[in-house]
Amino acid sequence: MLSEFELIARHFARSPRAESHGVALGVGDDCALLTPSAGCQLAVSVDTSVAEVHFPADAPASAIGHRALAVALSDLAAMGATPRWCLMALSLPDVDDAWLAEFAAGFHALCEQSGVTLVGGDVTRGELAISVTVHGEVPSGTALARDAARPGEALAVTGSLGGANAGLKAWRAGERDLTRPLLARYLLPQPRLDAGQALRGLASAAIDLSDGLLPDLGHLCEASGVGADLDAAALPLADGLIKALGEEGAHRAALAGGDDYELLVSLPLAALEQARARLAEIGVVLTVIGTCSATPGVRGVTTVDGWQHFPRGET
Repeated sequence: MLSEFELIARHFARSPRAESHGVALGVGDDCALLTPSAGCQLAVSVDTSVAEVHFPADAPASAIGHRALAVALSDLAAMGATPRWCLMALSLPDVDDAWLAEFAAGFHALCEQSGVTLVGGDVTRGELAISVTVHGEVPSGTALARDAARPGEALAVTGSLGGANAGLKAWRAGERDLTRPLLARYLLPQPRLDAGQALRGLASAAIDLSDGLLPDLGHLCEASGVGADLDAAALPLADGLIKALGEEGAHRAALAGGDDYELLVSLPLAALEQARARLAEIGVVLTVIGTCSATPGVRGVTTVDGWQHFPRGET
């Protein structure tokens, strides 16, 4: 059986990038040494994915590796940050070399796709769980935070909604073909990194949709001290969603299904067309779904609960 250090060397230690990529010292020492770009602020976030909570334990290992990194990168996308480095802490019930090779392939493939360098981490024994810390950069003063939405601004989302929830239901029903779009939306989410960067200077506030549109909109409204008026008919439903879940189920998935990892943004009406044009250049659609209001609360849709790890009142 591989030791912890042999496991890391075989599956996760890659040749360090040149210092032009900001890595002075990578995997293999007590700490990584990184060099941020001049004039930038660091954006740092951590996400933990636990088997049978965030992903099925029997999902393809490559998809688990991809997904663990993707959900962390989505937080950088919401800040408009450019991803640079990541750390990973991996807990395993036992050492399965073939599984690890597939997991690492999925993880490293998304690293390459998104321009991220794995610079360190940890491996330990325990239930299957992956914690990924991502580091990104954003020019000073341009980050998209949650607290700057203003009454009268448009609320808009990238891409489409509800597909990941339908994909989860398809997996539970026995679907295993990851080329099916809805299932891929759940197990192979694509963080909107380019979209977040394109919206810098245009959007006032942003959040990524991990827990569901309504819960995450609630977080943005609370941080900004605004309310929201939504247009339920304007929600951009994922292709095939109504066929998969029915009309009522499709709208419920779009509002509270979670795991879509699209971006919800608030932006001045005057910036809307320029924002749409920038996103169109990278193949992303931006759909207005409502407006920010000075009146607290969310109106225009039936309230449904999104994902919570610790629901209120649970003991």
